[in-house]
Amino acid sequence: MLYILDYGAGNVASLANSVRSLGVEFKWIETVEDFDRADKILFPGVGAFGSALASLRKKGFAEPLKKFIASGRPFMGICIGMQALFLSSDESDEPGLGVIPAHVGRFANEDKAVPCMGWNGASLVGDGNEYGLDSDASYYFVHSYRVKYDAKVEDWALTLTRYGDEVYVSSVQKDNIFATQFHPEKSGKAGLDVLRQWLEHDGKSNLSRSVERAQAAVQADLVRKPFTKRIVACLDVRTNDAGDLVVTKGDQYDVREAEVAPAPTLLAATAPPATVPATSATANDDATPPSLDPPSKPAPRDVRNLGKPVDLARRYFAEGADEIAFLNITSFRSCPLHDQPMLDVVRQSAETVFVPLTIGGGIRDTVDPDGTTRSALEVAGTYFRCGADKVSIGSDAVFAVEAMLAAGKKSGETGIETISYAYGAQAVVVSIDPKRAYAASLDDVPLLHRQNAVDLAAPLPGTTKPLKTELGPNGERYCWYQCTVRGGRELRDLDVVQLAQGVEALGAGEILLNSVDRDGSKAGFDLRLVNQVRKAVRIPVVASSGAGKVEDFEEVFDATGVEAALAAGIFHRHEVPIEDVKSYLRKVSIPVRKDLL
Repeated sequence: MLYILDYGAGNVASLANSVRSLGVEFKWIETVEDFDRADKILFPGVGAFGSALASLRKKGFAEPLKKFIASGRPFMGICIGMQALFLSSDESDEPGLGVIPAHVGRFANEDKAVPCMGWNGASLVGDGNEYGLDSDASYYFVHSYRVKYDAKVEDWALTLTRYGDEVYVSSVQKDNIFATQFHPEKSGKAGLDVLRQWLEHDGKSNLSRSVERAQAAVQADLVRKPFTKRIVACLDVRTNDAGDLVVTKGDQYDVREAEVAPAPTLLAATAPPATVPATSATANDDATPPSLDPPSKPAPRDVRNLGKPVDLARRYFAEGADEIAFLNITSFRSCPLHDQPMLDVVRQSAETVFVPLTIGGGIRDTVDPDGTTRSALEVAGTYFRCGADKVSIGSDAVFAVEAMLAAGKKSGETGIETISYAYGAQAVVVSIDPKRAYAASLDDVPLLHRQNAVDLAAPLPGTTKPLKTELGPNGERYCWYQCTVRGGRELRDLDVVQLAQGVEALGAGEILLNSVDRDGSKAGFDLRLVNQVRKAVRIPVVASSGAGKVEDFEEVFDATGVEAALAAGIFHRHEVPIEDVKSYLRKVSIPVRKDLL
């Protein structure tokens, strides 16, 4: 019997769904005795090294797990489940299991964003391949720490992967042990194939390695399989007026259909009184001229309905989306946490969608209708257990940065900090909604924000790339990007650089960068905005708002170096299919994942 080890952190629901989809039954390890009952063990995890190992020890699972591994029975670890096999990690003082005599270090971030978050290849070190690793496939990685390939791990390394200028171990195999740094359960068909091969394998390895290949052919293979750009499909989810959950899309954050004024009604001319002779003259003199009804109130505008959330998520998985983001723009504040409709959306999507899922909206400290308090950490954990891989925080991130700047230090109690500590920075996305504040001259920009003002008639800073001049409505040449909260409805005295750098300091692992001005415009991404934020932080940035054609994706990747680009309405309406975007990007030599469905 297969057992899955749930140590209480990260998204284990997705792995369970993957195993079920392959027709394999399993049980959860709940007691120390379960290690003796298990024929195979899967150790998954998205999280932090220290909290994962501490949790194992607190439950009394660490020594039984080492005993199981030493018994020769098949073991597979994923992400933290792989890193836990090593002696130690830069991430924590908590010791690892010590099965592999090497150390887990942190990626350097001088030449790349950290966490590493996206799709990459895995190049075989030797000639053997017992677990269906595809030389042409991309797998999903999300981690800040890695195992450097050197003599200490030569006997263990199965595949290597390059990120920036660093080559690291992306999977290990020796005897009954197999583990991957990437997430097979989030890597589409290619990942499911790896899981299937391991589940069908007897755990007795006959693998032989050739160091010569590692020194020669692997290097060429690493260059051939670069880290790819991500295409993200976003679903804004809310209730319509009938109470149904629907996917909608705003135009500058207005999600209701355009108003159609009713046609005016022509009133009939009033006939003259019967006592007045109906001569032509008196008829013309006395008749009331034709007139119009007073304007009537416009009909209520319906919420745009572009489909059902789960159905669209499944469609985008089939069409090759690299990630799917659900942004809950209702928040359901009157619902208890465990009755939140979005939990079912995530749960049902995770059953058949095997790429990363992000959930945003309502990830904050809340109080249930019965008075039960729920921390942001508890809310996030509930979504992770339903199948979410990342949570997105919006307005509360702005308030957290404002508080940090006012106090001059971090509190350690914000949702960003607590979730990041428990689950790792890669689990926390911050969604930013900036809006242009125009100024005729730099002197008109508030002093606090002047250093982050943008010249709307100049090329991107540090480049000679010409950009379309985008002066303000009154010819203003400058702007600064002012942050907003509550869906773009309220301005704050905070610029986008302050916010981006602030959330990075608090522990966020990714920024979802929207634009109030470009939302629904199809005018292309705001390159000045994206470039400014991309240069200001060292965590991944997802460009959002404004995509209208395939060339817009090329432009934002080429001009800013951003890691991912997101679209919504053009995907929902089939105006620009995801595959068209990817095909075009391949033609212009921008690396993207090739879907193997």
